[in-house]
Amino acid sequence: MSGFTGDTKKLLNVLHLGLEPYDGVLELQHQLVEARRDGLVADTLILVEHPPVITLGRRGNESNILVSRQRLAEQGIQVRRVERGGDVTYHGPGQLVGYPIMDLRQHRQDIGWYMHSLEEVLIRTLHEFGIGAERLAGSIGVWVDDRKRIAALGARIEDWITYHGFALDVGTDLSHFKLIVPCGLVGKEVTSMEKTLGRSVNVGAVREGVIRNFSAAFGVEPQHVDLDDLPLIVESASLDGSRVVKDEAL
Repeated sequence: MSGFTGDTKKLLNVLHLGLEPYDGVLELQHQLVEARRDGLVADTLILVEHPPVITLGRRGNESNILVSRQRLAEQGIQVRRVERGGDVTYHGPGQLVGYPIMDLRQHRQDIGWYMHSLEEVLIRTLHEFGIGAERLAGSIGVWVDDRKRIAALGARIEDWITYHGFALDVGTDLSHFKLIVPCGLVGKEVTSMEKTLGRSVNVGAVREGVIRNFSAAFGVEPQHVDLDDLPLIVESASLDGSRVVKDEAL
């Protein structure tokens, strides 16, 4: 496929994975970061939902997990400490998670600009659904009514290559957020698109809005790909964390 060779500056590979375990997708991000650094792939946006998992960022405080690991295990919720920024958050079905693997040297070498742009993508998408989302001074993320967070952001940037990203609550089971102090922010609530609108929301429609607004914000041309289009990166990928391996050519 021509998108994986030659000039990659304005091309965006969009990889929609459906519902996949966290560990395998994290390993895939690591592989794509290496490949992007080496110029083997274009900028890539992974869009996925995860089975229930709590992640702690680099600054994550264990005390912000409010129940025991045993209780979490009984509810089928995993816990992972990862290298992204931020504190603790929850991922689960009904939440659209985006992992941009981008070379900011091809855009703008400015972390603040990058995070602001991700927020803008989500704000524009939410506005299209009639939700008056906005930024909150002093806090990263997207908010409704100043105190209800509807989207969380947490990124990692190595050699100007981005990974990790954002999580937009579309129809997430919000009760699971009661198990943590989301992002370590006391006194703030978490909401979802469905709760805000009082109706069901199609995750696929939200996904298409995110792709459209992401492409506009970063000046890229999206093309949909799947794992079979990444032969240099993934070998016999199952995304269960056990068979996703780096190709020795990298």
